[in-house]
Amino acid sequence: MTRLVDAVAAKGLASVVLTGGGIGTKVLAELAAAPARDAVDWRRVEIWWGDERFLPAGDPERNETGARAALLDHVGVERVHPMPGPDGQDGPNPEAAAERYARELRLAAQPQDRGGVPRFDVLLLGIGPDAHVASLFPGLPALYEEDRTVVAVRGAPKPPPTRLSLTMPAIRAASDVWILASGAEKAGAVRLALSGAGPVQVPAAGARGSGQTLFLLDRAAAAELPAQLSRPASP
Repeated sequence: MTRLVDAVAAKGLASVVLTGGGIGTKVLAELAAAPARDAVDWRRVEIWWGDERFLPAGDPERNETGARAALLDHVGVERVHPMPGPDGQDGPNPEAAAERYARELRLAAQPQDRGGVPRFDVLLLGIGPDAHVASLFPGLPALYEEDRTVVAVRGAPKPPPTRLSLTMPAIRAASDVWILASGAEKAGAVRLALSGAGPVQVPAAGARGSGQTLFLLDRAAAAELPAQLSRPASP
């Protein structure tokens, strides 16, 4: 939360990209319950998403739905930019929905921001056992994208198969990238992400912030790291 307070103090606005999944929602719920949450002026926090399941608004499987229930509906945040679903203006066309979100990002970007996206203060990512981040899965065409900031992902190896996702260039435009992992099933992916592997087969290896990158791990997720790298965030 200190990072958000500092960004608001410096610029008048903090921009945050949220992640979904079990750990993303759990982190937001912990934040909602923390006494320090009120140190943040949530009216000056802008919320974006790194990816979203292409499902209607309110669907329990949407990342947005979990984030609203865990935190956003409790802190009075006003600047929220959910990714469209099939009930949006473009209907069941994920490519058009992805381009719509890319336009929204371009409108929010400042002249000094690169790549047509805001320079997010914090971009949160979970990591899958296969080392995917956002909805960038190993070997899929989206990982080769260099020009677009948001893409439709079809044929994702975990349900639902159709999603929207920021691309790697958009992720790398963030000032801080924080990668969250919990559990022994993530240990191998974390090791690969920090081993210098290529981002096409190990997407988490390519997710880096323009300022800093943090891996926030529990002991189980850090179990396969060399001792000098293994400093778990929690017991």
